[in-house]
Amino acid sequence: MAIPFVWQFYGWYWKLRTKLELNRRSPPDPRIISFGNFDEPSLEDPVSQLCTSSQIMSETYKRWCNLMRTPPKFSRKQWEFVYILQVLRTNGLLQPGKKGLGFGCGREPLPGVFAKHGCQVTATDLGAESARQKGWVHTMQHAASLAQLYHASHWLVDETAFKDLVDFEIVDMNQVPQDHFGAYDFVWSSCALEHLGSLEAGLIFIENSAKCLKLGGVAVHTTEFNLSSKDVTMEHEQCCIYTERDMRNLIVRLEQSGFQVAPLNLNIGNGNVDYVVDAPPFCNSPHLRLELSGHVSTSIGLIVFNTFDA
Repeated sequence: MAIPFVWQFYGWYWKLRTKLELNRRSPPDPRIISFGNFDEPSLEDPVSQLCTSSQIMSETYKRWCNLMRTPPKFSRKQWEFVYILQVLRTNGLLQPGKKGLGFGCGREPLPGVFAKHGCQVTATDLGAESARQKGWVHTMQHAASLAQLYHASHWLVDETAFKDLVDFEIVDMNQVPQDHFGAYDFVWSSCALEHLGSLEAGLIFIENSAKCLKLGGVAVHTTEFNLSSKDVTMEHEQCCIYTERDMRNLIVRLEQSGFQVAPLNLNIGNGNVDYVVDAPPFCNSPHLRLELSGHVSTSIGLIVFNTFDA
């Protein structure tokens, strides 16, 4: 960014590459199945939805990418950040005085974006030794300090303001501290809960994270979703892929506990890129669908509302 014209050329490169990828004709992967008739999801009125190429081509998506200083690309991780930000914006939570709690934050830019909007946030991550054992440290996906979090978004807000608005805590997502219950206007996590050891562990985490919300608060999470089966999936200590059945069962559990969940939209997208499956070794783009142990996975976003005073 500091070298003249390099950032501009980088942006032009991704603009051209994205256009070429969008129009490239390739045979759809036959493993991707349909989940029924749903309208194609948008970011203008987000619900609990899948990552699709049309969202990435929207002006809303581009505006968030410009703020985070990253060119729009067919990257599901980038989509997760944009989706979380847009959900919180449409629910009026990106404003001074709002309190947020993030889980498994790693070195994502979201705490910096929240600080830029005047939100008071607590970002959490796993302890350094546990993260090292899981391989997060050497891949730069783990944060061990507030300084590392600031470095991930230092262009958004000055260091003094960041430290005034952002706290950092070591938290195991399998043991959400009860002193956080009922204390936050919003809660978020980006593709972290599928790494908690089992499918059930991730679902319990979502339930516990919702307990951290104040009345009227919103939790938004992204995780892995199985595009090649509605029930048979991968469940491994290091990574799990959730199915439609898992999502629907979770929604029932949350609603029985008094929470509300935004409608589930399982439209898989209608663009060419939506049917391209990235296989190991993975590339930067298109990377909206990927192959994991024979399953086709993508990102899904889930929105939970606390409509009662816990």
